[in-house]
Amino acid sequence: MAARSKARKRALDVLFEAEIRGEPVLDLLAVRTQEASPPVPPYAAELIRGVAEHHEQIDQLLAAHAQGWALSRMPAVDRNILRIGVQELLWNDDVPDAVAISEAVTLAGELSTDGSSAFVNGLLARLLELKPTITLLSG
Repeated sequence: MAARSKARKRALDVLFEAEIRGEPVLDLLAVRTQEASPPVPPYAAELIRGVAEHHEQIDQLLAAHAQGWALSRMPAVDRNILRIGVQELLWNDDVPDAVAISEAVTLAGELSTDGSSAFVNGLLARLLELKPTITLLSG
């Protein structure tokens, strides 16, 4: 598994854990980084910080375009995979759009329900179509 793929998986672990525990994700990131067992690669920390920084806009986009699904009804794993995917798709110019979507679909296929890969793929593809029209907010 490539280093960035491992980092995405680790970012997902931390985002998921923070959500399930109801803890601020940046606080949990600080703890997990200090413990370093398992380590939090720099790219995972970058993704987590990006998701935290843009959390409100990411969730608004997901809620607005997840046809037939309320954000709160999505499996927590899918919700956090999508957050990582949107972060990479919209705020990380170093990651090609197709790679961001493919990596999210792969994570969903490995870690979530049978239908999750198709759902993640469809929602991220829709956001990719809309990308030129999405006004990105900072912070």
